[in-house]
Amino acid sequence: MKILITGGAGYIGSTIASVLEDNGHTPIILDSLITGRREFTRGRVFYEADISDRAMVRQVFSDHPDIFATIHCAALIVVPESVARPYDYYRDNVVKSMTFFKLLSELGYPRVVFSSSAAIYDVVPGFMVTEESPLRPLSPYARTKYMMEMILKDFSHAYNLKAIALRYFNPIGADPQMRSGMHIQNPSHVLGKLVQVALGQDSVFYLTGVDWPTRDGSGIRDYIHVWDLARAHLNAVERFDQVIAEASEEDSQYSVINLGTGKGVTVRELVAAFEQAYGQRVPVSIQPPRPGDVAGAYANADKAARLLGWKAELPITQGISDALKWGKLRESIIHW
Repeated sequence: MKILITGGAGYIGSTIASVLEDNGHTPIILDSLITGRREFTRGRVFYEADISDRAMVRQVFSDHPDIFATIHCAALIVVPESVARPYDYYRDNVVKSMTFFKLLSELGYPRVVFSSSAAIYDVVPGFMVTEESPLRPLSPYARTKYMMEMILKDFSHAYNLKAIALRYFNPIGADPQMRSGMHIQNPSHVLGKLVQVALGQDSVFYLTGVDWPTRDGSGIRDYIHVWDLARAHLNAVERFDQVIAEASEEDSQYSVINLGTGKGVTVRELVAAFEQAYGQRVPVSIQPPRPGDVAGAYANADKAARLLGWKAELPITQGISDALKWGKLRESIIHW
């Protein structure tokens, strides 16, 4: 099958493209390269354009009328940046996506797999969330993901779109074959920061927030290997019509599925695991929470197992080791 991946030159999108290729499918990449990397598009069908470029989107489907589904990864994703630049986040994530979704329906390509986020969940007792848990997006970034879900749900009623929203938890690691990985020069996520310290690019790891109501005061997360995350997208497109038929909500053609390991790991625990894999202590500085930070959550992934036939398989130790390996190789692959 041909699958369109918006944001397919990014960290997650490029890994999804590799999983699709490894399983006999053809990824079609649409990416503006605002944050994505041209290096991740080599050897693949690639259109350099924004998702709001209606003429280019039409061209993609004209060139590839047999596209089966669209995986929509294109988005701005940095929480503190979204607090400082909310206009950019609402414009790029919400307005442009709404335009794109409407055009998909007009062109007759209704199947959408959407990269959503666990950041939209409220904090719940015990921190484990199901798809029915209460929502409370606290940052502009999280609110854009919530709004995009609501748009997809409404469009599935009105315009015959069919959508599966995959609520990601915390991706870590890299493609195990080192074809792609985290490519941002100054990552904001915790494992990227730890790798920078290990490689001597930063002198200290800033642990932001130690007064959360968790077992050790640091935030709790569900760290999922990016390869496992990408495999879930493979299953979502291969089982798309079956999932929509079995799990559509409120008479719509829309379904929400958590993607996580089902295990909560605190930031302090991740640091300890990183130090064990790295073989050295990491200098740590305790800091206040960043704007938009939350205590966190981890996934109940039963629905993914039932509908997608999927579960996370790679341990957190492999996510750490793959991130370290990619960190050492990255400069030879990406040309800034």
